[in-house]
Amino acid sequence: MASGRRRAGRLSRVVTKATKPAAKAAAPKKPTRPPRGPGRAYWLVKSEPEKWSWDDQVKAGAKGTVWDGVKNHTAKLNLMDMRKGDLAFFYHSNEGLAVVGIVEVIREAYPDPKLPAGEPWVVVDVKAVEPMPKPVTLAQVKATPALKEMALVTSFRLSVQPVTEAEWKAVRAMGGL
Repeated sequence: MASGRRRAGRLSRVVTKATKPAAKAAAPKKPTRPPRGPGRAYWLVKSEPEKWSWDDQVKAGAKGTVWDGVKNHTAKLNLMDMRKGDLAFFYHSNEGLAVVGIVEVIREAYPDPKLPAGEPWVVVDVKAVEPMPKPVTLAQVKATPALKEMALVTSFRLSVQPVTEAEWKAVRAMGGL
């Protein structure tokens, strides 16, 4: 008889556990990015010169052009962090591998107009500000100890990268500005 009670007790506990509502699963944590401080930020944007070159950017004039084609989530988040008035180095990738000019963000992130609604990708608008009198090559950046932590060195494949103020000043000086 005692064994029958134990079984019944076990069954009632199992039934009780099975009929209790399941606890809500904790929501997955969203990746956190440090909040953007006030003032201007600096960036580096990459373009393949055979698709969109510095000369093409200059020809777009004061109205600027859409900076599109970004299909990497980290680069997209960087686009979303850009503010009107921020400056970016214009970098020729694949050919030349050099910073060749400076662009200014003239419109903050908005949905990529070339894609269907609901797609997660964004664009910004940029205009040419000034060319680098002397293009600054990737090799030069890598050879400069003060730039060893620059995203261009550590995250080479990322198409939209943050640039610190110290890196900004160093690359401008290397380029003759």
